[in-house]
Amino acid sequence: MTKSQLIELLSARHSQLAPKDAELAVKTMLDAMALTLASGNRIEIRGFGSFGLNYRPPRTGRNPKTGEKVDVPSKKIPYFKPGKELKELINRAAVTVEQPGQNVPPEPAAE
Repeated sequence: MTKSQLIELLSARHSQLAPKDAELAVKTMLDAMALTLASGNRIEIRGFGSFGLNYRPPRTGRNPKTGEKVDVPSKKIPYFKPGKELKELINRAAVTVEQPGQNVPPEPAAE
């Protein structure tokens, strides 16, 4: 799902919410989440999951083309950890989705 699809869905589900208002709500929420992570804090949404940062220390890498040593600076990488309820929902949905080649009735025998 893309950001524009999320805005459309939000606007369609809540008729009192104009598309511009839905867009502003989504943008405000995403901006707040980005600023929270940028400030080094963690985000936890119960039943959904949590967003956090992983620290990667500085290291010496290699340029794959020349083989020359390159210093790679430290950095923080954002990550998402799904919550228990989200995992259960996904696994229940995966069980109900029909897989290709499964649950297909056998073909009648040729005479």
